Amino acid sequence: MDLKKDELELTPNLFEKLDESEKNAEKISYESKTYFQDAWVRFKQNKLALAGLCFIIFMVVCCIIIPIVSPYTYDGQDMSNGNAGMSMAHLMGTDKFGRDILVRIMCGGRISLSVGAIAALIALVIGIVYGGISGYVGGKVDMVMMRFVDMMYSIPDMLYIIMIVVVLEPSMFSILLGISISSWMGMARQVRAQVMTLKEQEFSLAAFVLGASKSRILFKHLIINSMGPIIVSVTMLVPSAIFNEAFLGFLGIGLSAPQASWGTLANDARQIMMAYPMQVVWPVLAICLTMLALNFIGDGLGDALDPKKK
Repeated sequence: MDLKKDELELTPNLFEKLDESEKNAEKISYESKTYFQDAWVRFKQNKLALAGLCFIIFMVVCCIIIPIVSPYTYDGQDMSNGNAGMSMAHLMGTDKFGRDILVRIMCGGRISLSVGAIAALIALVIGIVYGGISGYVGGKVDMVMMRFVDMMYSIPDMLYIIMIVVVLEPSMFSILLGISISSWMGMARQVRAQVMTLKEQEFSLAAFVLGASKSRILFKHLIINSMGPIIVSVTMLVPSAIFNEAFLGFLGIGLSAPQASWGTLANDARQIMMAYPMQVVWPVLAICLTMLALNFIGDGLGDALDPKKK
């Protein structure tokens, strides 16, 4: 026994206590991020989506500020300076009534962007409520609600819009009503599909077992977890609404003069397109660039909010 004790005393200690500074030397530190913070980081890595967002912000700021600071108004006429070319006084020239085209483009942008944003918001609310109830309740209720959507889908969207605008007279309200009625159905279908997938998962069943009401499960759990695809769909609805409004204006059943949107400006310039082509180019260019930027944003959000691509 004494011999073994002496051997243990002579053997070096194989286990030594680490210093406090060395305890976390191998720990990998990282910043904790929420779902949307992580999505924003991935969104910024998409150069086209970021460029589209910057363009939309720039366009919104110009539409707000330029008509305020400009010495010209959107309806101020100067017949002696009609169809003037680009100059320092009129950067985009003037129309046949001598009105500054830049100011009218910016004022038209207020209307076109507002129509797109408001119509998308209305379609979002109606689609979430309608599609959420249909997907969560299921059964005969779901069948009846979806057959109604199928019936609505059988009629072309533009026919709804034209009928409502013609019956109610061309105005901001009638255009919004027509676009909203025709755009919520796709959103409802997508929300229904998301809710039907999520309601069978464990977190939904756990909330039901704990006594949560059906409305709370639907709006606090299922809809919230479906917001990624829903947000992407909303960004795609905005350019669609802008195009529909511009198409109505180009057909001549848009806003009444002297109010102007990008579509009505293109329609006004169509009559003199061969003599003064730039008057058509400016509103068409605004429509195309805005729709392109919004599509880039939608694609970027689709990648950023997709957890499979994280």
